[in-house]
Formats: sequence, structure tokens, C-alpha cells
Amino acid sequence: MADEQPFVREDVRAFLQFLEAAGRPPLSEMSLEEARASMMATQHIAERDARDIPVIRDLSCPGPAGDIPLRLYDAMADRTSPAPVIMFYHGGGFVIGDIETHHRLCTQIAAELELPVISVDYRLAPENPFPAAPDDCEAATRWVAGSPSDLGLQVSGLIPMGDSAGGNLAIVTTQSLIEKPADAPVIMQVPIYPLADDISVTQSFADFGEGYLLTRDAMQFFTRCYAPAEGDRRNTPILADHAPTPPTIVATASLDPLRDSGRNYACALIQSGVDVIYLEMRGNIHGFVNLRKAMPSAHEDMQAILAAMKLMLERHGR
Repeated sequence: MADEQPFVREDVRAFLQFLEAAGRPPLSEMSLEEARASMMATQHIAERDARDIPVIRDLSCPGPAGDIPLRLYDAMADRTSPAPVIMFYHGGGFVIGDIETHHRLCTQIAAELELPVISVDYRLAPENPFPAAPDDCEAATRWVAGSPSDLGLQVSGLIPMGDSAGGNLAIVTTQSLIEKPADAPVIMQVPIYPLADDISVTQSFADFGEGYLLTRDAMQFFTRCYAPAEGDRRNTPILADHAPTPPTIVATASLDPLRDSGRNYACALIQSGVDVIYLEMRGNIHGFVNLRKAMPSAHEDMQAILAAMKLMLERHGR
């Protein structure tokens, strides 16, 4: 059971109080356009500025329902040697995120790790319900793995990474590329507060479903839009065989209704013998990777995730 009064960081508490005072309506009472605009507006208010890096380039790749928009980030202006590529899948409940909502974060990742980052603008629900998002992410990742001339990079390995819904897509894409390998191997995966397990039965869902940014109302709204298939490992990836999973970094927030989903997934990997670094950000909330100006301590948490990625790459000689 959670503590009656869980620890909340001071900057997190201040941000939650700001949101409460703003009196925004719940997502279920917004139009899709309003919900998507609200997430983008939050980035302008709460997220750190983008890092200045030499390569930010929009491109696209073929997908199952037409071209998939991508954005390439690289801190090296002229990359000539093969390198691992981070495939980034944005959060937003499969409904309200896009390349722009996570643009600033992707510049940070590329700058700190000095590796190429490719952000995938997969199709959103409800216009494109399940499994459009995982289908697009798999197609984009397979395309990148082939080092196509349009990309201009020699790809030595793949690192699926994402937050929330994107954390789910990182896991699911890794599993798909284990089942049917791509032209480059998956060398690590980095799901951040992922949707990996049935959250409805978890203690964190019961304890933090109201008052901590991500609400039960929002999660129900996302689920109605996404319309996932129950029992499909692309919706609940904890159901898959974990033994062949590559090294993994799982990050959660202690005040997140999805916290136990990430905990359970990390535990399942560890029990299957996978090399795992598990980070739980005590006193923080869901969505913290996009709230690093409003909550300065969240920036430190993101730096810890990036440091873990560096450590894991060194540990495995990458």
C-alpha cells in the first residue's frame, strides 16, 4: 500500500498547484483539436528550450498506410562512421502527442548522448486506432535499420526509446524485431513510464489516478480512442517471452498511476535474466520528461536516464 501522504517534491507540488489553479477541463470534455493543442501549449510553458544542435532534418519513410514523417537529430554535423541510432516514439496516449511535442526533449537526448535520434510521427487514434501506431513504429524502425540513402547514416544498432505510450511502443517494437530481425540489431531499449501491463489492477492506479497530472479520466479517454485488442502483446507487452530481450533501462515516477506497470515489466525482465537498470524517480509524476522547466528536478531525472544509457552502452561494448 502507498503511504497516506506520499512524498512529493516541492517543485512537483508547485506545478500541480499551478495546474489546479488553471482549472483546465478534463480531456474527455475537450475536442481532439483542443486536447492536442493543450499538450503543445504545455510544452511552451513547462518544457526547457531546445538544444542547439547542427542536424535537425525532416524526412519520411514508407509505411503500411502511406509515408511516415520522421525527424532526424544529430549533434555531429558530419557523421561518417557507423553508429547506433535511437528510435524515439513520443508519448501522449496514442492520441495527442507528435514530433513537435517532443522536439525539445529529442534535442536534449541527441546532444547528451552524441548519437543520432530519429523521432517517429506515427498515426494517432481515434482516426487510426490500434494497431496503427505499432505498425508505423515497426515499419519506420525497419526502414532505418537498412541504412537507406535518404537517411545518410550507417546504422550499427537500434535503440527503441519512448515515454508513456511511446514506452509501450519501444517495448513492442523491440519484441517485433526480435521475432523477425531487421537489418540492424536492437542493442538496447529504454521505455520511460511505459504502459506494459494491465494497470487497472495495480496499486499505483488506485493511489495516483487523481491529482497527479495523469488521471483515470484521461486514461479512459485514451483507451476509448485507441481501442486496443485485449490479450494482444502489442497492447500488453508484458505477455510476451522476455528471455531474448536486449539490455533495458526502465524509468518510472513514484506518483504515477502507471508506476506499477513499469515496475512489473522490469521485474519480469530481471526474472528472465535480462540486463536491466531500473530507475524510479521518487516524488515525481507522469510526464516529467516534458516538464523540465516547470520542475527543474525532472531535468536531473532525465540526465540520470541518459547517464544510465551511457553506462549500459559501455557495459556492452557499444
